[in-house]
Amino acid sequence: MTRNTRALMLGGALMAAVALGAPAAMAQSQPEGGAPMMIHAMAERPALNMSAYGEVRTAPDMATISFGVVTEATTAAEAMSQNATRMNQVMAALRRAGIAERDVQTSGLNLSAQYDYVQNEPPRLRGYQANNRVTVIINDLDRVGTTADAVVAAGVNQIDGISFGLKDPTSAENQARQIAVRNLQAKAALYAQALGVELGGIRSLSEGGGYSPQPPQPMYARAEMAMDAGSTPVAAGQLTVRIDITGVYDLNR
Repeated sequence: MTRNTRALMLGGALMAAVALGAPAAMAQSQPEGGAPMMIHAMAERPALNMSAYGEVRTAPDMATISFGVVTEATTAAEAMSQNATRMNQVMAALRRAGIAERDVQTSGLNLSAQYDYVQNEPPRLRGYQANNRVTVIINDLDRVGTTADAVVAAGVNQIDGISFGLKDPTSAENQARQIAVRNLQAKAALYAQALGVELGGIRSLSEGGGYSPQPPQPMYARAEMAMDAGSTPVAAGQLTVRIDITGVYDLNR
């Protein structure tokens, strides 16, 4: 066996010995011949990632009604003029109903040409349609039905819908937060017990959800409703305020 062959065999055996006998800690040589630095791999502490929510049901204290005045005429100017006349009557009715000007907002104003379509013939201009839409906030729920009746009697011929809400949802949201945290703690403790480990401290907590206004519900209006002796019945019901949270807990072995 030649000297080179013996050197290669010796080198291979030395490399195998280092690979098989390597400890968990790795040695990294320091510059300029210093003592090797030992790097120890640390296992990440086990954690529990949980989600929970809290809900509170509460009575609304405000309502929002969206409605419109739609008029048609042979000319655009006449359609707009008729619409303005009827809308002025509606605004006066809102004032008589006790609605403050700050709670009335124009949400849309549109003028469009109207055509008649006949098969195999070009479209024929019939006239113009003016559409003025208004959103009203009602802070006294006892006035919701009478307000709807008043605007219909004054000229409103479309009511888009009604929604109920909260003027200040802070109190309901805070109650829902407390319930959500209690639910999260209880769920985390239950999982830790089932796993046979001790529940540690919480690493992080994040929140989602919260109060959002209820979408408008359809409210069908007819002019005849204002002719009845009583006002249109409206039931406010209750609102649900929900808070979602997510927490990460340490687990102690």
